[in-house]
Amino acid sequence: MRALLRHSLALAAGAALLGGCSSGGAPPAAKSPPAGSPSAHTSHSAPRAAPAAPARPWNVHPASVAALGDSITRGFDACKPLQDCPDVSWATGSRGSVASVASRVAGGGSWNLARTGARVADLPAQAEEAAAHKPAMVTILIGANDACRTSTAAMTSVADFRADFAKTLGYLHRTLPATQVLVASIPDLRHLWSVGRDNALAQQLWKLGLCPTMLDAPSSDAPAARTRRDAVRARVVAYNAAMGAVCARYDRCRYDGGAVFRYPFTADQLSTWDWFHPSPRGQHELAALLAGIASRPPS
Repeated sequence: MRALLRHSLALAAGAALLGGCSSGGAPPAAKSPPAGSPSAHTSHSAPRAAPAAPARPWNVHPASVAALGDSITRGFDACKPLQDCPDVSWATGSRGSVASVASRVAGGGSWNLARTGARVADLPAQAEEAAAHKPAMVTILIGANDACRTSTAAMTSVADFRADFAKTLGYLHRTLPATQVLVASIPDLRHLWSVGRDNALAQQLWKLGLCPTMLDAPSSDAPAARTRRDAVRARVVAYNAAMGAVCARYDRCRYDGGAVFRYPFTADQLSTWDWFHPSPRGQHELAALLAGIASRPPS
């Protein structure tokens, strides 16, 4: 019991880390207006416009990858308690058993620029850091910490989330016009709660402050608890919809269509230190899922 107490206190000290649970070129390749829209017509007297240049095709083997996001991409709690473990990151990890996206599809360097505890408001600064490396592909997985707050009222608004995400993608496409962006949806936090809710140790650890909006009173089925969890899940759904809509504006952006959100994580795919972050096996599953999307030929 003393060992368990020491283990729990150590996790309490790290709860704050979870945020309540972190070259110039041509203009961006925004998607062209559809045929039949007012901007697609010219008068009979005007000279015929030159045909638009074809959209740059998606490269299924980008030369390099820069990863942006939060603790999931940093591999937090995957190897040791309260520590990042980027070697097992789904995006850029070097461990063979994980087979990261970078190791599967990229032919060159990779940079993990995610930060444990990061929220979407931190994403523009990460994008600026990525621009210095001129990666061929940028991956983004962000948003869990925007929903994992001290109360549902403190969750990032959907409007603010969309604005910061749009600012990030706009910057990337202006500054790195040849770089493609792979956007992962936020996992279903309510599903993660459901996996660990009956684990006695998980219940004790979650009381120490990991993602209070979802994990407070983990075994409670009271109406207030169900309403709170439903509100968090609805906000995550809205964040994911916002990311998908913003990504759709650009030819060189791919959203996973909610694949990560729908992924049915199991207990052995979650950290044995917090029953919430992905374990190395969970990171492997994320890597396989998202590499499949990144390597899909353009339609």
